[in-house]
Amino acid sequence: MRSLKIEDYNRFTSVCDPQISPDGKRVAFVTIKPEIQENNYKARIWVINLDNGEIELTTNGPMDTWPRWSQDGKKLLFLSRRTMKEGEPGNELWIQQLNGGEPRLIIKSRNGIMQPSWNPDNRHILYKSTVIRGELDQEARLIDKIPIWFDGIGFTHHINTHLFQIDIYSNEIEQLTSGDINIVEAKYSNDGKKIAYAATTNYMEPRKQYLHIINLETKETIKLKHMGMGIGPLTWCPHGKRIIFRGNDYKRGYPTHECIWQINIETEELENLTGKTGYQTNHSIYYDLRGPYQVPQPPIIENEEIYFTQTRGGRHNIYKINMKTREIKEVITGDFVIENFQVKGNKIVYTKVTEKTPAEIYMWEDGLEKKLTSFNDEILREVKVQGHERFQFKASDGADIEGWIMKPTEYKEGEKYPTIIFIHGGPKSTFGYAFMFEHQICAANGYVVVYANIRGSGGYSEEFADIRGKYGERDYQDIMEMIEYITREYNYIDEEKMGVTGISYGGYMTNWIITQTNKFKAAVSLNGISCWLAEFGTTDIGFHFVPDQIGGDWWSNREEWIKRSPITHANKVQTPILIIHSMEDYRCYLDQALLFYTALKYLGKEAKLLLFTSGSHVFSRSGKPNHRIKRLKHMLEWFNQHLKQKP
Repeated sequence: MRSLKIEDYNRFTSVCDPQISPDGKRVAFVTIKPEIQENNYKARIWVINLDNGEIELTTNGPMDTWPRWSQDGKKLLFLSRRTMKEGEPGNELWIQQLNGGEPRLIIKSRNGIMQPSWNPDNRHILYKSTVIRGELDQEARLIDKIPIWFDGIGFTHHINTHLFQIDIYSNEIEQLTSGDINIVEAKYSNDGKKIAYAATTNYMEPRKQYLHIINLETKETIKLKHMGMGIGPLTWCPHGKRIIFRGNDYKRGYPTHECIWQINIETEELENLTGKTGYQTNHSIYYDLRGPYQVPQPPIIENEEIYFTQTRGGRHNIYKINMKTREIKEVITGDFVIENFQVKGNKIVYTKVTEKTPAEIYMWEDGLEKKLTSFNDEILREVKVQGHERFQFKASDGADIEGWIMKPTEYKEGEKYPTIIFIHGGPKSTFGYAFMFEHQICAANGYVVVYANIRGSGGYSEEFADIRGKYGERDYQDIMEMIEYITREYNYIDEEKMGVTGISYGGYMTNWIITQTNKFKAAVSLNGISCWLAEFGTTDIGFHFVPDQIGGDWWSNREEWIKRSPITHANKVQTPILIIHSMEDYRCYLDQALLFYTALKYLGKEAKLLLFTSGSHVFSRSGKPNHRIKRLKHMLEWFNQHLKQKP
């Protein structure tokens, strides 16, 4: 076996979005793989027979995603761009008959088709699409609301997201919602006569959504009277009297855990079903082989039990709650991450990731696990993949901090190695038991890799996640105390050759750290933050994220905003830094990188700026394959220059 190479990234396949057929005999899923020559991805849909494992259907792409079964199990809808040119906006809705034949194009939309789902009548399909308000002048935009854009989309000030229904036989389209609102989630009732949807009704409060019910027979829409809250994927109870959904009441601001909630449609009573566990239901664990396609996981009801996932430390596993007794039990748990899953009878089909293996499709039946796919087995047999060792230390204030350390691929006993500390984004993201190509490639190039869930991380208590008003304090202390711990416990770490890197909040912390200490000999900051005022004023979530996280606003708490901005302390930097940013990042805008880089050069510091002319905030995870490879090459070159070369 050989060591991993950066170019091997193009050989890995992302396997995702398993969907069990209504009769429980088949599973449809999606594969995403980089296409080197086109500098893009190829997405295909597969259907496997769960009894014999045989492949019954494969689509050719080039971008086929979102397979969903009709209630009778005879058809699959899916999204694609089969007849569209490169750069042409929008996508298409197709239907594939399972008894053979070519798929049929149902609708092509420049405004996009999002999250289509079948009506139980097998004839109608519900979907979301954007609607442009008024006339749009592409050369001179007159704007009257915030945010003006959204990461991964572009300008959004002129559009709303609404619900549509299409008849697949007549191709008649009906717009079901209108006005200055944005639909975030929608679902047909089990009898197909109603639709529940969640909508944002005030653009100044984008975290607050409200549930509505459309009666398709009377065309009447009712808004349920409940507090505004974040509402994620939802589902109807079998009797149609309650709606179960992933939700967040933000009672503690952004650090608040998302939980499984239910609302009684008749009494409008809300109940948090999983809050008592103290853990979050949203997936926040880093896994960098997903590519550009991710699917939100809804709660699933089967046999009077609600199945859901939770992040607990570095794990993301499946649990269930009894709808009558409210008892919560483990279903599939262990040192791994489950991305998506489906339940039908006694079968659970899911994608599972470990720190050494990318996602594949598995089936759990009668207490036994069976692996159904092996798309990545060939490359895994060829290259060396490193495992990691979990560690835990007690911080100076008594909190337990969980982390992992990975030895170099060609580790030799008695030698010391340069070390790279990784910091995740969020801050409420999480490191854990998931394959990270970025970590593996650093280990393959002779580095010790260390990553931990410092204060602010998800996967633990809300108190642990809550660093509001304390950025650069407790989180910074955790990192520095972790350095003391690992250099004491692991004698193969070369304490004089340490680097630090992170993306988003991790980029902020990288910027902050090098203004506070010269412990690190090299730093790489990716799509990070250097100035909180700029983050507030130029980004998609800044106007509500920054006041929540830093506290107050520029006019009431200016000193704190200034004090906690790395740009304020740029004159103290002694660590050479490579700043990487993408020019279409609307989550942490380009000015963050330019401000810090310009200040450092003006002050005579060693700094370089690597700008990617396209790509969103998470281009390092979902951007063009060539961009992802170039980013890794530049990172390694920078660390090699400062951590490996002799002075």
